[in-house]
Amino acid sequence: MASSEEDGAGNGAPEEKENGKRLPRRRGAVTTAWLIFYNITMTAGWLVLAITMARFYMENGTHKGLYKSIQKTLKFFQTFALLEVLHCAVGVVHTSVLVTGVQVSSRIFMVWFITHSIKQIQNEESVVLFLVVWTVTEITRYSFYTFNMLNHLPYFIKWARYNFFIILYPVGVVGELLTIYAALPYVKRSGMFSVRLPNKYNVSFDYYYFLLIVMASYIPLFPQLYFHMLRQRRKVLHGEVIVEKDD
Repeated sequence: MASSEEDGAGNGAPEEKENGKRLPRRRGAVTTAWLIFYNITMTAGWLVLAITMARFYMENGTHKGLYKSIQKTLKFFQTFALLEVLHCAVGVVHTSVLVTGVQVSSRIFMVWFITHSIKQIQNEESVVLFLVVWTVTEITRYSFYTFNMLNHLPYFIKWARYNFFIILYPVGVVGELLTIYAALPYVKRSGMFSVRLPNKYNVSFDYYYFLLIVMASYIPLFPQLYFHMLRQRRKVLHGEVIVEKDD
């Protein structure tokens, strides 16, 4: 999905229970240092992407060729985000592995199996749309984590993290869906990533129909993630007590 709003990068502290209540548990110095380093690195990486995109557009006056100019940096930092799934899996942060995994893998899928693999769509306006959304979202998110872990969180960054997504998340989803839709004719014509019968394994796979299923999956997944963030927003900004099931 467009927005990676879970706390898998390093905001949610590990927790333990006492008398049925969750209490924060202190991280070790090495773990804390690693998470701070990770979040600073990711903030810097997405800032570089933002500056590069802005400079490209100012110099060229068009979005055509923009993806090609930033693709290496984008691939590196978006793939590097796989560490967030590991953070959740080993308990460094208390966040759902499933939710974080879905969000990170969907981004990587968009980068490697759509825009990288289908070069004919790289100049689509929808690509720029989701790239801008991702960039703003990630700069806000990782800077939030960084300042929060350093115990110097400016209110504006806190406010931005829990308000920007209201518009950015659906806009990013639209950008992703339009990009996949634009890829469909090329996938159908080329038969890329598809496995046809007969073959020695006696299995078939049609990437075209797989992409249709991926697009349909946004229908149940988007509302769940979006309303989760709305609940988080009410809890963080307005102090509402929200009871949710344990992950």
